[in-house]
Amino acid sequence: MEVQRLTLVLIFSVTLTTANFAATAEEHADPSIAELATDDAYNTSAILPIAESNPVISPIETSLPTRRIARPLPVDLWQRIRNGFAMAKLDSEKVRSNEDFYADRPEYIKRIVERGKRYLFHIVEEVERRGMPAEIALLPIIESAFNPKAHSDRSASGIWQFIPSTGKNYGLKQNWWYDERRDVVAATGAALDYLQNLHRMFGDWELVLASYNWGEGAVGRSLMKNRSNGLPEDFHNIALPPETRNYIPRLIAIRNIILNPGAFGIELESVPNEPYFGRVEATRHIDIKLAAKLAEISMDEFKALNPGHNRPVINIDGPRTLLLPAEKVEVFMENLKAHDRPLVTWQAYEVKKDETIEKISARYGISVGRLKETNDIYTNSAITAGQILLVPGNGRPEGMDISVMSNKPATPKMLELSFVYAVRKGDSLLGIARRHEVTVEQIRSWNGSMGRLLQIGQKLTLKHKFADKSVLPAVKAKLALPEKKRM
Repeated sequence: MEVQRLTLVLIFSVTLTTANFAATAEEHADPSIAELATDDAYNTSAILPIAESNPVISPIETSLPTRRIARPLPVDLWQRIRNGFAMAKLDSEKVRSNEDFYADRPEYIKRIVERGKRYLFHIVEEVERRGMPAEIALLPIIESAFNPKAHSDRSASGIWQFIPSTGKNYGLKQNWWYDERRDVVAATGAALDYLQNLHRMFGDWELVLASYNWGEGAVGRSLMKNRSNGLPEDFHNIALPPETRNYIPRLIAIRNIILNPGAFGIELESVPNEPYFGRVEATRHIDIKLAAKLAEISMDEFKALNPGHNRPVINIDGPRTLLLPAEKVEVFMENLKAHDRPLVTWQAYEVKKDETIEKISARYGISVGRLKETNDIYTNSAITAGQILLVPGNGRPEGMDISVMSNKPATPKMLELSFVYAVRKGDSLLGIARRHEVTVEQIRSWNGSMGRLLQIGQKLTLKHKFADKSVLPAVKAKLALPEKKRM
């Protein structure tokens, strides 16, 4: 009897276990449960540094997933960013000094947020998708204050501040019409690619950020020097220039302010945790002014979302993605469908022999200054026969479709150097102007009210413009990894 009783208990237990296993398997087959189990937005492993490779678990080793309780998405994007902070705490005088700097400038913080709210959601999505610390999403605050038109004296451009050569190495196209270093989506992808490459090299986020600021080659040499001298090989012990030494404290200071803005007397404007912009594919040339009108947004808003375009018309040499406020995508598409007039009011024009910029501007009803600005014609630069200019259409038949200018290379930026000139015996304003290739009117404008007669020894401020050669097409790097970001 005892044996029979034990046998019945064993059979009952096996039956119950089998039923429970089947129920569990059925539960995990439910799509709604699966979606909860694969939600990585709040998976702490998603914010750890990226490893060289991830171990692959074969199906036979995979156990049934553990059911998790779904957490509601935060309404505020700042809270989502706070949840992803993963870099080490840093308490130093430099951090406190930077905290004071930003805390003393609430209007500056306000302007940064006003600009950055257009781009932050996209950046945070990309940072999380790649498993990077959320602090990385704040780097554009340091680099550009989220100004997509920011351009440094080292020719770095866009919110991520790429120099031309590194931009090209990471696939960012730069020509006369368009500069992808300022394209928010393209530049964000390139910047995060670059940072991930740096992390594969150094395996430490502090060294990664130092390299992003100073260059991986310079950081690598500094590490090797410490190794040779038997010194610690980390951010805090290697030799760094002052700007780079302060780079991470600045980022940590911003992180601390966002973590607890009230403690610094900052009122941080809420940023919705939702996409700010949507995308449309443009397949035909279109005036920027018209594109903004069709989307029913201001020119400033359109340019803020599409800052890579250098001209008043968008030259489509292939499908081109335009960014618009999410709620305006359908508006744009409907208005475009109903628009029955030309999309372009500009054309290409070939300069004839002996033509001047003044004659062409008068013919096409555009000011000389506007025509020069549109075509990157700087002061004292002459136009030549055969040169192709972008001019208004104005119904004149001698123009060409702007497609003929599609391959035009980027124009070198003109840098301005100021210097002081001491008047010498026999000098005249006209003579000084001719010698330095400027005009008398420019000298007067640079020096305020100045008398009619020059005095020997009198100090005059002069300015000289010269082409920035670093924006010319760069030679492809021969190294496996791209060259450093800054010279």
